[in-house]
Amino acid sequence: MFSVRQVKAARALLAWSQGDLAEASGVSEPTIARLESEDAEQVGGRAETSAKLKAALEKAGVEFIPENGGGAGVRMKKRKR
Repeated sequence: MFSVRQVKAARALLAWSQGDLAEASGVSEPTIARLESEDAEQVGGRAETSAKLKAALEKAGVEFIPENGGGAGVRMKKRKR
């Protein structure tokens, strides 16, 4: 699972707007805006929608860090040299 804050942080790392995420994920921009307006522990809505958002962000190079005592977060994956 991942949170709304992680989605927002991931977009910030990528310098993506909600429109950019919409284009990359196939989820409508109004849906992304609605999901991001809720400060929830988990992204709400349909499971398929959450999966599309996460897949698009991961494809762009974001790694989701689970809650592991230090707090959930996001970071960019290391690039292979």
